[in-house]
Amino acid sequence: MAPELAPWDPAGPAEVQRLFSRQPAPWWVAGGYAVELAAGRRLREHGDIDVLLLRRDQLAVQQALAGWEWWAADPPGTLRPWRRDERLPAGVHDIWCRRSASSPWRIQVMLDESAGDEWGSRRARHLRRPIAEIGGRTADGIPFLAPEIQLFYKAANPRPKDEFDFAAVLPSLDAAQRRWLADAIATTCGAHPWLPALVPADAPRDPG
Repeated sequence: MAPELAPWDPAGPAEVQRLFSRQPAPWWVAGGYAVELAAGRRLREHGDIDVLLLRRDQLAVQQALAGWEWWAADPPGTLRPWRRDERLPAGVHDIWCRRSASSPWRIQVMLDESAGDEWGSRRARHLRRPIAEIGGRTADGIPFLAPEIQLFYKAANPRPKDEFDFAAVLPSLDAAQRRWLADAIATTCGAHPWLPALVPADAPRDPG
């Protein structure tokens, strides 16, 4: 089966934790599952599962998923085999993984940028944050990407499921998370339908 036509049977967060705990690099469940883990409850069905790693740690994927097939998504989204020990360039952000050529896709890995101990968004390099502060952990120890960062990525071209995720997790965002998300969206997207919910018109403004 051509890789583009292969179906998905996504691994669950617990399976991802078991696989990626085999290597020492930091990683985070991302995508819709990250929002769900942050909310602490089941929100919806998921067609895939995303795992975020820093680009500098990309070869940890091959260590964690030894014996699997790894396919890099070259822009604008053409899948091609990712060779062992190959370093993917800055323009390639996605890696699709499955156990064999006859198996469904199980995990999609996304690569983000970093410098020193700081994370940097691959879509907006001015958005930086200490790596230690870009995620949380569930009670079971599963690391997940901070919901405000994940929602920033979803805000660029929100689909119905992204709108659902935003509405579902919005009540659990604290003031700092709302401000960060609002500023990130405003500085990269300009006017956006999520901004009024993040910063109500009657909210007190920072005098500085």
